[in-house]
Formats: sequence, C-alpha cells, structure tokens
Amino acid sequence: MVSEPGLELSRMKIKHLRWHVAALLFASTVINYVDRQTLSVLAPVLTKELHLTESEYAAILQAFLYAYTVMNVFSGILVDRWGTRLALSAFMVWWSASSILHAFARNAWHLGVCRLLLGVGEPGNFMAAFRVISEWYLPREKAFVNGLVNAGAAVGAVIAPPLVVWLLSLYGWRTTFAVTGLLGFVWLAAWLFIYEVPERNRRITPEELALIGGTRPGERGQTPWKALLLSRTTWALLLPRFISDPVWWFYLFWLPKYLVEKRGFTMAELGLLGWLPYLSADIGSIGGGLVSGYMVRRGVPVVRARFAVMAPCALLMPVSFLIGADPPAATTLVLICVVTLAHMGWRANLSTLTNDLFPTQVVGSVSGIIALGTGLGGALFTGLTGRIVESYSYGPLFVLMGLLHPLAFLFVRRLLPGTPPANASLPSPAK
Repeated sequence: MVSEPGLELSRMKIKHLRWHVAALLFASTVINYVDRQTLSVLAPVLTKELHLTESEYAAILQAFLYAYTVMNVFSGILVDRWGTRLALSAFMVWWSASSILHAFARNAWHLGVCRLLLGVGEPGNFMAAFRVISEWYLPREKAFVNGLVNAGAAVGAVIAPPLVVWLLSLYGWRTTFAVTGLLGFVWLAAWLFIYEVPERNRRITPEELALIGGTRPGERGQTPWKALLLSRTTWALLLPRFISDPVWWFYLFWLPKYLVEKRGFTMAELGLLGWLPYLSADIGSIGGGLVSGYMVRRGVPVVRARFAVMAPCALLMPVSFLIGADPPAATTLVLICVVTLAHMGWRANLSTLTNDLFPTQVVGSVSGIIALGTGLGGALFTGLTGRIVESYSYGPLFVLMGLLHPLAFLFVRRLLPGTPPANASLPSPAK
C-alpha cells in the first residue's frame, strides 16, 4: 500500500525543531524590519517628490511609533489569549498589507496613515517571539535566541538599503513598497506548516519534547495585571528601555537621511555602504547573547551574566560624541558601527531578562508593558530629533545619545538587585 505524499508530509518529524522555529522567528523579524526600513531608505526620494519638511517626516515616524507604543500592550494580550501560532500569523498579514498600502500614498497625510497601520501590526512580532522563546528554549539558550531575533532586526536593516535602492532603480518607489510588503505572505506558509506549541506540535520528536518539557507554557488564566504593573521588576526593565531604545530608533529612521543629506552620500553609496552599521548590530546582538549564555552554562547566575555584558556595552556608547564632530565619512561609519554593535549587545541581554524573570504564561503581557518604554521613548525622541535637526544640526543628538545607555544601566542596576524576580504571586523561572 502506497502512502499519500501529503499524509506522509503531515506526519513528518523534524529533528531539533526548536532551531527551525528559531529560524522562522529570525526570518519574521527580518521581514518586519525590511518593511519598516523601506520608508527610511526611500526618505531622501520621498522628501523631494512629496515635498516633506523635516517636521512632517518626524510626524510620519511618530504616527508609527505612537501606534506601535499602544499596540505593544494589546499585542502582548493577544499573544497570551490567542497563542503564538494564530497571533503571529495575524500580525504578519496585517503589517504586510499595511506595507503594500504605502504604494498608494500621495502626500504626507497618506504616508502617516500607512505608518500608523504598520505600527499597529509590527510590535506583535516581538511579543509573540518573546513568548515562543519562553515556550521552546532552555535558560542557557534564551539569550542566544533573543539575540537571534534582535539580529533579525539588524539583518532586515542590512538588507533594506541595497534591496530598496535596487528595486527603486528598476521599478520606482511605489512598486518597491508593494514588493517588500509581499515577503510576509511567503513566510506565512512556512510558519503555518511548522509551528505549534511543543505539546501540540506533531513534528516534534519525543526526545526534544522531553528536553524542553520544563519550558512548556502553564495553564491559561487571567493575567495578573495589578501584580505586573506594581512589580518593581517590571519597572526595572521598562525604564531602561524608555531611556536607551530611542538610540536604535534614530539609527533606523534617520541614518539614511543623515548620510545622504548631511554627509553627502549618493543613493548608490547608501545602497553599497548604508547596511554596515546594521551588520555590526547583528554581531553585537548574537555575540552579546552568546557571551551571557556561555556564562550561564558556566554557572554564573542569569541576572549577573546579563549585567556582565550590558555594562561594557553601555560604557562604549559615549563614542557617539565623536560622530557629532563630523569626522571624515569613513571614520563616521566606523564610529556608527561601534555604537550599533554596543547597543544591540545591550538590548539582547536586557530583552532576555524578561524571559529570565517572569513565568511563561505572562511573558506576552509583561513584554507588552515593558515595550511601552520602547515605543514612548522612541516617539518622544523622534519628535525632538525633527525639531533639533530643523533648528540646529545633528551634533547635539549624537552627544545626547552617548549618555543614554550609561544612565539606563544605572536605573536597571539600582532597581533590579535585591528585588524578587517578579511579584510574589508570580513564580519565577530564573535559575
């Protein structure tokens, strides 16, 4: 009797399935950032064609960031209620369709609406990823996978300049938005084929299920919002994100404009070199996760291991002061690469503390609360950036950004030690 190929495929077991899942999380984040960065790369062209001022461009970015900030919380709730498979599928469809809508924009207002819609969908990628990490990975693996997800953001930013400039040169900016938006629908097919939570996944081997059995999600119940909001641990992670993440938003949204309009890069040079800072961010993200994960395997307590990587990263950030002095273009790129490497090494470990310190069943919700700091800090800083650039120059911004990470480290170091990993009503998975 010959088995039907479709039936055999549906029964197929996949060895080391959790690393296939990690690859899908990485890919979804790459697509997330390609869609996000398409506007930034096209900004020099759109500024001229649609006659955008610096303040209008900042307002368009803020439309994205305010929607992103609000939806961080709601997408975290949806992840915990819907589960990771359905939630991430829905988020991908929403933001991919929103990205395609940019192709029909005629003015600043249209772009602002499109960015707002994009901001509604995109944060769900990270809320879902945080919960997947808690569901699938051992403590020694979590920082690496978090670093991989953050590296996906940087890879998306690496891919965007050459890809977008190439598409622009062939088809124009409207088709460019449409093509990048379609990438998510390709990813969706692979996600639906492979992904389900471990205890319901037909493709996981018994050996791997037994290995990660201790990371399974708990029973779904009512989210203890009061406990989460009053937890000192929540605020110990939220405030550093509010202070330090605006640096990343600046390099995502303003770097292409800065290099073209202020440092004299052509669009071709932007396509050739504009990805380098994001490549260094990849190295920092993966490297930062690997180093702290190695320390955990050697017996270092998880929080201490994360801090051991975050501290030197924070101390590197003041090299940003030198960028504001307008050194030669090559030196500027090198300094920016140092900054983005240090930032992502910092962020990979700061993000992992959420998985380390909170139980799986609330990771989506608490990640949404903490990400309020990311979105609100980014939105406020983006508005400030538009006003400073329009009235003065980029110089003061680079000085300010050099101070933010050391300040953020003081907050997390002061608030976290001596406190329980989470509210007493929330058992902690930290070892």
